Amino acid sequence: MARIAFYAALKSPHHPVASGERTIARNLMTAIEKPRHSVDLASEFRPFDKNGSPKTQNAFLAEADAIAKGLIAQGSWDAWVSYHSYYKAPDLLGPVVSKTLGIPYLSIEATRASKRLGGPWDQFERKAMDACDAADVLFHFTARDAVALWRDLQDHQLLVGLPPFLGRETLPEPARPETPLILIAGMMRAGDKLASYEIAAEVLALLEGDWQVEIAGDGPERARVEALMAPFGPRVRFLGGLDEAGMTEAYRRARAFFWPGVNEAFGMVYLEAQAHGVPVVAQDRLGVNEVVSAAGLCAVDRPKALAEALGQLLNDDAFHAARSAAARDKVSKHHLMGAARNTLWGALSPLISETP
Repeated sequence: MARIAFYAALKSPHHPVASGERTIARNLMTAIEKPRHSVDLASEFRPFDKNGSPKTQNAFLAEADAIAKGLIAQGSWDAWVSYHSYYKAPDLLGPVVSKTLGIPYLSIEATRASKRLGGPWDQFERKAMDACDAADVLFHFTARDAVALWRDLQDHQLLVGLPPFLGRETLPEPARPETPLILIAGMMRAGDKLASYEIAAEVLALLEGDWQVEIAGDGPERARVEALMAPFGPRVRFLGGLDEAGMTEAYRRARAFFWPGVNEAFGMVYLEAQAHGVPVVAQDRLGVNEVVSAAGLCAVDRPKALAEALGQLLNDDAFHAARSAAARDKVSKHHLMGAARNTLWGALSPLISETP
């Protein structure tokens, strides 16, 4: 029986605030654990430096040194797996502990950002680079993530694609929409999320015929989002922030899922919608285009094309049925727990068998 140490520097699977980051960390732990093998959360240490402070980074480095010594003293793991090491929250534990214990070190969604060298995050970027260099296996979620990793890949390292996946073994029951309902879901905060809402409002203004929208999400910019949607009156309904059960019900009512996806890494909501058989309409952006098929993508800066794509899903039953079936098939083959487990253990198993 193998024991695997798991660590997520940016956000622990037990973090009190729900987010895509936390969901992915939890899903990874579940995917790693299987019969005769167990996974332990090695630490909840969170070395997150939001503002780029050398003083803060020095304090985290000192704290990490003490934590690593305690983990090394335990010395009972067969491999170490870390999730999401980057310049604001590098993995300060995995490389040290795994090297000292002589166990394999695997890193999921590690990134390099050499442009941060010489700046306020210089120390942390160097640590993020060190973590990349130390890994025996580097897993990447998207082709975009793989580019920098491939450029600096060392002879002893393996680079493995791990498609984003849902925390479920099978597909849910398919949606059964009874109205021309579009579901929009996203946090309501400044920056990229608000930009997606602004695009959504622009597209809805171009959408013809009978349609309704439900919006799942909340946040500090809710008043701004409500103002953007005010011209559409009762056609738009705000659901607020929903838990998993609430989102499931929202997907079941929806005929289409719409989220432009400004600077999304990939977006778990796209996979969730497609798992329910809800066809997606989004902008053709890096990351998004790896979880949404070409049929659901429209070029950036073409709001009319987005409106037409939504209109076709709302009004063409045969087209909608084909897109719905294709969406579920895509998720079933590539984005469920089983596929992720096979990929992770395909890299883990040989390393563990070689460990003395």
